Amino acid sequence: MINNEGNNILHLAGKLAPPSRLNIVSGAALQMQRELLWFKEVKKIVPYSLLEMKNGDHKTPSELFSKKHKRLREDGEEWMKETATSCMVVATLIATVAFAAAFTAPGGNNDSGAPIFLKDGWFTVFVISDAGAMFSSTTSIMMFLSILTARYAEDDFLFSLPAKLMVGLISLFASIVCMVLTFSATFFLVYKEEKKGTLPRLVAALAWLPITLYVVLNCRLWIALIHSTCWPSRFMFRPGKHRLY
Repeated sequence: MINNEGNNILHLAGKLAPPSRLNIVSGAALQMQRELLWFKEVKKIVPYSLLEMKNGDHKTPSELFSKKHKRLREDGEEWMKETATSCMVVATLIATVAFAAAFTAPGGNNDSGAPIFLKDGWFTVFVISDAGAMFSSTTSIMMFLSILTARYAEDDFLFSLPAKLMVGLISLFASIVCMVLTFSATFFLVYKEEKKGTLPRLVAALAWLPITLYVVLNCRLWIALIHSTCWPSRFMFRPGKHRLY
């Protein structure tokens, strides 16, 4: 139950994992989340008498965890803020463009002030996708702003911060998709006489290239966020209800 340094099994779980284990997931914040998840899973199965037991250095398991993971927590805070800042810039640009496009109807307006393509089906797609880009990008900005203003306590890395990052990235992806739909609808409206030609379809197809790149480049990060935030016990640990002793 106790080694020669006075550590029980929970003390050992509170030590920093080697780089080979930390590097399974990318990003210091997600690494900190995995370390917290592992510590709390071990905490569920040890006897209650070991939870506040002090080792040879007079440290409880929780105090030892905080000491060993201080640098990782700081790196996780820096990584989270840098990621949120970069993504918020993109979301702000999309929101600005979507807001301006809402008052600039493709093809202009007639003498009564109504959009010329008001009854066209592609104009409906333009309006819906532009509104979607505006609302999703605004949601993304709010999520990333809440990340920047968080207190960054240890427990925040367990669910709060990763969940905000996940929602922010998903809403940012939705705003990019809506922005591309807005562009495609506008292109078909402007080139109305050439809708059956190859040029509008080719340009609309090329517009989906950044979406494909966004998915491919961020696929691993999304999977890690979803697994460790939504179903951590299912994907990383064997669920159990019994303690070791």
